[in-house]
Amino acid sequence: MSSLRLALVQKASSLESAENRAALAAVAGTLEPDTGLVVLPEAFMRDFGAPGSDLAAVAEPLDGPFVAALTAFAAEQRTTVVAGMFERSEDPERPFNTLAVVDRDGLRASYRKIHLYDSFGYKESDRLVAGPVEPVLVDVGGFSVGLMTCYDLRFPELARELVDRGAELLVVPSAWVAGPGKVHHWRTLATARAIENTVYVAAVGQPGPRYTGHSLVVGPAGELVAELGDGDHVLAASVGRDALDDARATNPSLANRRF
Repeated sequence: MSSLRLALVQKASSLESAENRAALAAVAGTLEPDTGLVVLPEAFMRDFGAPGSDLAAVAEPLDGPFVAALTAFAAEQRTTVVAGMFERSEDPERPFNTLAVVDRDGLRASYRKIHLYDSFGYKESDRLVAGPVEPVLVDVGGFSVGLMTCYDLRFPELARELVDRGAELLVVPSAWVAGPGKVHHWRTLATARAIENTVYVAAVGQPGPRYTGHSLVVGPAGELVAELGDGDHVLAASVGRDALDDARATNPSLANRRF
């Protein structure tokens, strides 16, 4: 396939998992025809809640109600979905921060967040377990999609490893905490990951007031394909193989590396 239509769903999740599952019905009505990949934010299954609150109590297995709801949504819309959830781990007090990739047949892949947000006064590792240091890719509509979550965006080595393994599109579901300079960091890091790897970046976040919103798609030459402001919205965009090939022919920085 020469192009892939995306829908980035910038929507706040609540503290009630059932409400977030039910919200998928409203998302369905916003999708354009032939949308091949729907990307929901980090923690869409259930918001993080107040700092220090118990996430183990709300975590689910990968065959639980949230993934079942995603599967039903994907089957109805004939699409693939990426969404953030809290997944039970072997630690009874700390689950994983996981991305589930689902199509009409069920779970395709899962990525457990590698870099936990122990920064800017937060300590995500107090409540969550880091995933294994193993990049995860999945084929969607003929495009190789690499998975990253929120704080992962600040670590160029993960993006580069995904691209070395064939990623053409980096998908970054997030709950990017608001604060001074944070929108600037978000835009800059998403753009940098695209430029340095000559790859598409589709980064979707929850909106304010707690988070920054500004979901965006950046092209492989660093061009801004589309961006939202704040609030609940769905961003539609397409990624294309021709633009990817052109960027890599014009700027063969991956081939010119010496380290």
